[in-house]
Amino acid sequence: MILELDGVTRAFGSLRAVEDVSLRIAEGARHALIGPNGAGKSTLFNLIGGSLRPTKGRVLFAGRDVTRLPEWRRARLGIARTFQHSSVLLSCTAAENVLIGVQREAGVAARMLPTPRRRRELLDRCESLLETVGLSGRAHVPAGALSHGERRQLQVAMALGNRPRLLLLDEPAAGMSPAETARLLTVLKDLPRDITVLLIEHDLDVVFGLADTVTVLHLGRHLATGTPAEIRADPAVQSAYLGTAEMGELFVEA
Repeated sequence: MILELDGVTRAFGSLRAVEDVSLRIAEGARHALIGPNGAGKSTLFNLIGGSLRPTKGRVLFAGRDVTRLPEWRRARLGIARTFQHSSVLLSCTAAENVLIGVQREAGVAARMLPTPRRRRELLDRCESLLETVGLSGRAHVPAGALSHGERRQLQVAMALGNRPRLLLLDEPAAGMSPAETARLLTVLKDLPRDITVLLIEHDLDVVFGLADTVTVLHLGRHLATGTPAEIRADPAVQSAYLGTAEMGELFVEA
């Protein structure tokens, strides 16, 4: 297993945002985390990524207990993340944004001046990553001049710069047009299987178009895990989604 959560709980005072969640995700999986607003999805992502520590329970990554490790240590072990809100540097080009992660992975500090040959190797990798996410030919365009959808694709390229084993995607399709969403879905489907993908997403067309398995959270607790078909048929899931905006999408067959 690439990721194991063992009875993970996170309390904020008397509020338990995540309570006693256990989960196993196999290496190479495409796994989605869904649930109504307030279900605890983002908190659980923060516990996996390391920006929060659990009140109790354990987080294991590739068999190693990382519960007490800070975010930067987990990143070095191979956990990368995109965020719901854009985190790109708008004044820098697309390639320069990706270069930050590529340099970090290569052990080249931003203040160091690599040899011309080494710099060319790093930039070539940036351009390759941009091509991977569908931004071929956009390397020298300032991020601020990219469309919303392109910036979301750029965030994926930036995360891939760290050569992750586990890629956490927090609502990658948020705010996208249908055409942009379709393009992003193609990009995610084409990622190599040595990268495990765990995503939070409200667009259930993306969820069911990508995920092999789905976990549903409700009120901070694990409600169900299964294939997309099993999740659609689960009465407890239907009850949790009753009256939400996503309900119609949940029960439309792909």
